[in-house]
Amino acid sequence: MWTSISELVLKNRIVILLLIVVSTVFMANEALDVKFSFDRAKILPSDHQVYLENLDFQEKYGLKHVMAVAVEDKDFFKLENFKFWGNITSEISKFDGVENIISINLISKLEKNDSLIKFDIKPWFDSTITTQYSLDSALKVLSFQKFYEGVFDRSKNGTIMLITLDNEIINSKSRDYTILGIKEIVDSYSEKYQASLFYSGMPYMRTINSINLKKEILLFILLTLFVTSSILFLFFRSIKITLISMIVVVIGAIWAFGTMSLFGYEITLLTALVPPVLIVIGIPNCIFLINKFHAEFKRNGDKNNALKIMISKIGNITFLTNITTASGFAAFTLTESQSLQEFGLVSSLNILGVFMFSLFIIPIMFSFFKTPNSKNIKHLDRRWINYVVDYLSFLIQNKRPAIYKFTILIFIIGVFGLLKVQITGNLSDDFNKKQDLYKDLKFFERNYGGVMPLEILVDTKKKNGLFKSYNLKKIDELNDVLLSYKEFSKPSSYIDFLKYSKQAYYNNDTSYYSLPNSQEQRFLTPYLANTDSEMDVSNIYLDSLNQEARISLRIADISTTKMDSIMSDLEPKISSLFDSKKYNVIITGTTKVLLTGTKFLLSNLFVSLFLVIILISIFMAWMFGSVRMVVLSLVPNLLPLLLTGAIMGFFGIALKPSTILVFSIAFGISVDDTIHFLAKYRQELLSNNWNVKESVLEALKETGVSMIYTSIVLFCGFFIFIASDFGGTVALGLLVSITLLIAMLSNLVLLPALLLTNEKHLVLKNNN
Repeated sequence: MWTSISELVLKNRIVILLLIVVSTVFMANEALDVKFSFDRAKILPSDHQVYLENLDFQEKYGLKHVMAVAVEDKDFFKLENFKFWGNITSEISKFDGVENIISINLISKLEKNDSLIKFDIKPWFDSTITTQYSLDSALKVLSFQKFYEGVFDRSKNGTIMLITLDNEIINSKSRDYTILGIKEIVDSYSEKYQASLFYSGMPYMRTINSINLKKEILLFILLTLFVTSSILFLFFRSIKITLISMIVVVIGAIWAFGTMSLFGYEITLLTALVPPVLIVIGIPNCIFLINKFHAEFKRNGDKNNALKIMISKIGNITFLTNITTASGFAAFTLTESQSLQEFGLVSSLNILGVFMFSLFIIPIMFSFFKTPNSKNIKHLDRRWINYVVDYLSFLIQNKRPAIYKFTILIFIIGVFGLLKVQITGNLSDDFNKKQDLYKDLKFFERNYGGVMPLEILVDTKKKNGLFKSYNLKKIDELNDVLLSYKEFSKPSSYIDFLKYSKQAYYNNDTSYYSLPNSQEQRFLTPYLANTDSEMDVSNIYLDSLNQEARISLRIADISTTKMDSIMSDLEPKISSLFDSKKYNVIITGTTKVLLTGTKFLLSNLFVSLFLVIILISIFMAWMFGSVRMVVLSLVPNLLPLLLTGAIMGFFGIALKPSTILVFSIAFGISVDDTIHFLAKYRQELLSNNWNVKESVLEALKETGVSMIYTSIVLFCGFFIFIASDFGGTVALGLLVSITLLIAMLSNLVLLPALLLTNEKHLVLKNNN
C-alpha cells in the first residue's frame, strides 16, 4: 500500500501542491473569522446539578458581574482626595454597561418621614460637605454604621469600589474597552496622589487574561517557529530543509485556526495551545522523513528510489506514530467537558493533518531539488551523535543489570514521590504569581475577604414565608455562622436592610440596629412600601414570592480541597438550623460552578489518561500481536509519567487540570519513539534471520539519531511555554518537556535492554 502511495505522490506532484495551496488559502480565510472567547469555559455539562442550580439562580436574580477597585492612600480622607474620588465614580457611571456602583462617596442613608409614612433616601456626603471638618464629622458618624461595614473602614487608609456591569457588555468585544476605560479613569487618582490601586473581580480578571491570551498566541507561534527552525538548522545546516519544514508546520497552524472557525469554536486558554503544539509535534515528522531520505540516498545513491523508500518505510511508521499521538489528544473528546472536547478534537484532527502535509510536501519538494551532495548528508556522520549512540549500545549490552537496578530505584522513588502529590485546584491556578493580577487578588483577600462570588439561597417553601420572624431569625443566625469563616467576606442579605430600616425608624439610633420583631415589622411595613426603590433591596435579595432569601458573599481564592473542607464543616451547621422538610438551602454562584468544574475536569482528565493508555495498548497489541510486546512497550513510557508525578510530589506541584493534562499529552507523544524503534526492530528481525541482538543494535543505530534529534526539538519546543503569563501553561510546558526527555532516555536505554533480556522468548514467538 505504502509503495503505491509513494508512487502516487511523486507522479502527481503538481496537482497535490495545488490542492494544498488552494485548501490552505481557504482555511486561512476561515481562520480570520475565528473569535476569542468572551465567556467562561464550559467545564460542567449542561445537565450537571451545580450548573442547573446556578442557571436557576441567574434566572431569578439576574447575572451580575462585579469589578472591584481598591485604593490604599493615607491621605484618602482628606477633602481634596475624597472629592476627586467622587469625580472618578461619576465618570465611571457614564460608561455603557455600568449598572450600579457601590462606593463610599455614593453611600445613602434612610431618614424617617412621618408625614408621608416613608423613608427618605438622602446622600451621606452631600453638598454641605465643603470643609475638612464637615467631612470628618460625617465620616465619624459613618464609622458607627454596621450596615456599611466592609464598604467603609477608615483604618485601612482607603476604600473599595464595586462596579456592577451588565451581562451583554461582559460577553462582547466591548468588554475590553469598558474594563480598560474604567481602569484608565481610576488610574488618574494614582497619578495625581501617588496612591496604590488594586483591581480584581471576575470581569477584570477575565479581561486581563483574554488580553494576555491574544498576545501569547502570536508570541508562542513565533517563538516555536524560531526555536524549532534554529534547532533544525543546527542539525541539518541547510536553510532549504529548515524552510520546507517551517512551511509544513505553518500550514498546520493555519489549518488549526481554520478548523476552530469551521466548527464554530472560539479561542480559549486550551485551544490557544493547539497551533504552537502542532508546530512542535510536526517537526519530528520532518526530521524522521528527511533523515530516512538522506540515509537511503547515502546507501544507494538514487534520489527517486530514496524518496520512494522514505514514503513507504517512514511514511508507514510515521503514520502509526501520529495515530498514537492523535489518540492521546482524541481521548479528551470522550470526556464530558466541552472545553476538553473542543481541545481534543481540534488537536487530534490537525495532528493527522500536519502528518499528511509533511508526507506530501517534503518528498515533493525534494523531488524538485538537486541530488544531495556530501555536504547535505554530513549530519548523518556527526561524531557526537554517533558517540552517544555507540555508548548507548555499550550500555544495553554490558550494563543491563545496572540499568534494571537503576530503573527499580527510580520506580521506588517515583512511587514515594507520587504518594506526596496533592490533588487540588484553585481559581487562580492560571495566574502568574509575579503579575499584578495575582498580587491584587491576594490584596483583596487580606483586606476585604476576597472577590469570588458565592451565593446561598434559603427557600422557606411557603409564599411570603420570609416575613415570618422565626425565618428571619434563622437567616440571621446563618449570617453569624458565615461570619465565623475567615475565608468569607461579610455576608449581604435582606436581613441587613431590615436591621438598617429599624435603625432609621428609631431616628438612626445605632443601638436599634437589630432584627425587628413581629410588632416592629408591622410598623416598618408601610414605611418600606412607600420608600423609593432606589435603596429597596428586596428585589435583589428576595424572590418574587417572598419565600426565598438570597445571601451574597465573597470568598477567597481557595483550593478545591479547602472548599470541600469548608463545605463539610458548614453543611451540618446549615442542616441544624434549617430542617430539610421545611426548608431547602442551596449553595451556588460562579465560584461554586468554577470549583466544581475544576473537580469535574480533574476526574475527566483521569479518565482521558486511562483511555489513552488503553487505546495505545490495543494499538500495540494489534501492531505486534504479542501481549509481552505490549508490556515491553508500555514500561519505558509509563516510567517517565511516574517520575514526573514524583517530581510534582517532591516539589509541591499539585495535581490540577493544567498538570494532569501533561500525562495524556506526554504519553501520546513519547510512545512515538517506541513505535519508531520497534518498527525498525521488526524490519531488522526479518533481515537478520531473527537475530534479536543484531536487530536491536541496528534499530538503535538507525533510529537513535532521529529519536535524539526529535526529542531535543520536543523538549525545547514545549520548554518555551515557561515564558507564559498563565501558570497552567507554564506547568504544561515544564512538565511535558521533562517527561519527554526522560521518555527519550527510557526508550533508548530501557526498551532495548528489555528486548535483549527477553531474546529467547521473542525469537520463539516470532518463529511461531
